[in-house]
Amino acid sequence: MKDKRFPVFLLLFLSSFSNAQEYLVKENLDEVIVSSARIDIPFSKNSRSIQIISKEEIKKSGVKTIIDLLQQVPGIDIRRRGSDGIQADLYIRGGTFDQTLLLIDGVKLEDSQTGHHALNFLPPPNLIERIEIIKGSSARIFGQNAFTGAINIVTKKDIKKNISFELSKGSYGRTKGDILYGFSNEKNSMLFNLNGNSSNGYRYNTDYNFSNYFLKGTFSKKKNPINMLAFFSDRKFGANGFYANPSATDQYEETQASLVVFSSTYNKKKWIFKPKVFWRRGQDTYEYIRGKPEVYRNLHIINKYGFSFDASYSWDNAETGFGVDLSKVSILSNNLGNHQRTKLNIFFEHRLRLINNLLDISPGVAINYFSDFNWHFFPGLDVGLELNKNLRLYTTIGYTYRAPTYTDLYYQDPTTKGNKNLKPEEAFTKEVGVRFLKKRFSGLFTIYNRESKNLIDYIKENESELWQANNIREINSKGFEFELFFPFNNISNLSSFKLGYSYLQNNLKNIEYSFSKYLINNSTKHQLAGTYNTKLFKTINSSTVFKFVDRYNNERYSIIDLFFQYEFKKIKLDLFINNLLNVEYSETNLVPMPKRNFLFGINYSL
Repeated sequence: MKDKRFPVFLLLFLSSFSNAQEYLVKENLDEVIVSSARIDIPFSKNSRSIQIISKEEIKKSGVKTIIDLLQQVPGIDIRRRGSDGIQADLYIRGGTFDQTLLLIDGVKLEDSQTGHHALNFLPPPNLIERIEIIKGSSARIFGQNAFTGAINIVTKKDIKKNISFELSKGSYGRTKGDILYGFSNEKNSMLFNLNGNSSNGYRYNTDYNFSNYFLKGTFSKKKNPINMLAFFSDRKFGANGFYANPSATDQYEETQASLVVFSSTYNKKKWIFKPKVFWRRGQDTYEYIRGKPEVYRNLHIINKYGFSFDASYSWDNAETGFGVDLSKVSILSNNLGNHQRTKLNIFFEHRLRLINNLLDISPGVAINYFSDFNWHFFPGLDVGLELNKNLRLYTTIGYTYRAPTYTDLYYQDPTTKGNKNLKPEEAFTKEVGVRFLKKRFSGLFTIYNRESKNLIDYIKENESELWQANNIREINSKGFEFELFFPFNNISNLSSFKLGYSYLQNNLKNIEYSFSKYLINNSTKHQLAGTYNTKLFKTINSSTVFKFVDRYNNERYSIIDLFFQYEFKKIKLDLFINNLLNVEYSETNLVPMPKRNFLFGINYSL
């Protein structure tokens, strides 16, 4: 819908900032090591478009899902179907949900069936140490699926001996429960979380019930530490209009996501070795009419087994990193068929520091093999210049690609059909940025250009036709982003303000079709997000979030969310108000989002 109230609410929001008198001690991120890179580089020395969301920011935001937090980052577009992110797709800089890679603790979670399931692996906010957002061409670091960028969720290693309970109730019969237990000593640590969520639904057939189980341990800390991570998510939800078309009101879906990882880090003089072994499983059951699988039903089970080995060596004025990632993927499906795919990724990167470490040059390359798409070669280059201790200028260029998913290749239903003759997507990305870091102010600005070809989209000429997967010809995507962070203080209180904006322009070349399902119709043209954190009456923490989105399909809306938390000894009471202005809007597929709704919670820690 068109929302002409945007300027008024922006002025109100900025006026609240100008009257604030408090200060937020932002976590010092200068020396945070970006763990998703092949070479360990402090955040302040990194010459890529990287943003970090710290655990302090997550805590003060009051969000109940990481999806709500990521929607506040310029250039990131998460399109939800329904409340609480029960089904949502992740996009970066106008790409598709299949072109963005999600990682947990550096483990790649791409799904060879479909990128629709990537966000099923998100742990709850209280388990997260930080979020690393890497934008732009990232194939030479992560391999395929990092077409437009990657997001690495770094979970907490350990916490002090503690057990906490949380219960929340809210609109539409929403109920949330959370149990967190952790302990840590000199030798071992353990972290366990059980999280459950349910709702009656904010409209017909949008009820849901899902739970997450998370276990993480570190053993033999002093010698050769072994890290273990296990995650399981189970979701059941009504999918009114989620897929197919809005008239399909009785759709239903169940998904399961499983992950087991063992990893370690060995330091030997100037060498660092990081081995990992992992297993990822996904299961997806879909019914076109709920409770009537005989009408139409899909069942997909996908398994991925693999290992990775990264190594780096530190020279006097350089660092070298290399690694290998080998995995086997198999799928069993009544619709897509039974298939297997072997993937091999070989990485190499060298970072050279010159002029008293003021200039760094990092060439790198990824060599990828797919058993069904052969070999691919993707070079890239990062260059950074430290203008002073707070200001860094950088540029990045690189090639990237994405192999078709099994859904792209083989899917068939009454509205859609795949194409087994698809080619991999390819792109060349150029980017220039500047980053400023200081305790009382930080900011970044970046401008980019992505030239893509053979992009896969579902297209058709007439509304009555089926959507069919095809390699559309070319798209040139260009834009810019900025983000500013202002902490400020009085003597005793805490406040901060963050403002981010992104602009995207997608230019299609040689258009020969009438309708596009994913690439263009819903992309964000303008995206603005502001966040104001403060204390009220010295006892209540509050967070105000303003989001303005203008999409290429003429959908335009402004959303305000509020969060309040009162803390008394071991008890915390909080209130989250979503869509304060009661705006009617949708983020994808004409699925209306909930209007104004509330969630009240209580947390008790022993």
